[in-house]
Amino acid sequence: MLTRRSLFRLLGAATVPFALAGRSFAADPPSIVATTGMIADAARRISGLPVTALMGPGLDPHGHRATRNDILALSRADLVLWHGLNLEAQMKRLMADLAKRKQVVAVAEALDGALLLADPAYPDQPDPHVWFDPALWSEVTKAVEAAVAPFVPAAPSKAQAFRGEIASLGDYAATILATIPSEKRVLVTAHDAFSYFGRAYGIEVQGVQGISTDSEAGVSRISDLVNLLVDRKIPAVFVESSVSDRSVRALIEGAAAQGHRVEIGGELYSDAMGPDGSYEGTYLGMFDHNVTTIARALGGRAPERGAVGKLGLAG
Repeated sequence: MLTRRSLFRLLGAATVPFALAGRSFAADPPSIVATTGMIADAARRISGLPVTALMGPGLDPHGHRATRNDILALSRADLVLWHGLNLEAQMKRLMADLAKRKQVVAVAEALDGALLLADPAYPDQPDPHVWFDPALWSEVTKAVEAAVAPFVPAAPSKAQAFRGEIASLGDYAATILATIPSEKRVLVTAHDAFSYFGRAYGIEVQGVQGISTDSEAGVSRISDLVNLLVDRKIPAVFVESSVSDRSVRALIEGAAAQGHRVEIGGELYSDAMGPDGSYEGTYLGMFDHNVTTIARALGGRAPERGAVGKLGLAG
């Protein structure tokens, strides 16, 4: 068990000095560590440097507790990037401790608070899932850019190019999602991760669980969603790569008992990206996969291979 005392020993043993002046990064590249894959992808695109992501495909940041390997990677890093907004709820104290010793940046907390949605269960807490609105994620990349700029003189030009690709993907999403028939514009998923997405594209979003995957879906919530699916003839619901599909399958069974067939429209990437090394393992590929899958399953029109023809291709 990693106790608080052993945590401090690890931090103290491997702490990297905050002062970086005089270091030759060409010969000795800086170590950058990010908590989530989405942040790591942005940092790689903007810096052109290797970036370690603590949470890989299929891992849930809401409940993730730092492992010994996580602590070692963080303590040896020159720069630590984390999301904030209570996403990595189990790591907040660790990040506060690290920030006393090195550069630690909560990149999503740079967003204007007026742009954030609240967690319905905890109105004083923000919904952290801002990467599902490309316009908001583009703003988050500015915080990533500012953090990596001391290491990479070309960061501004790389960041601008990346934001251009994000904007293009946002336009693609708006185009294909607009083809979903109005009566079918309801996205039902395992947990409430898609509210920013729904706000950006005019789609009603319903999650079985709350914003945090630590919340539990009650019988009444399942019953309400089953009735919604049946009454509005919604054809599909969606599972998520980092969340159990048990509650979603309960919806399908409940609707079937009332004579309405509901299919799994596909697996969405919610709190984690796709496989490492794949197109879906990047932010652009993750978002492309999600919007293309949603549009096609709910009766809209979208190319099978997505915005740039890369979905489902190896490598």
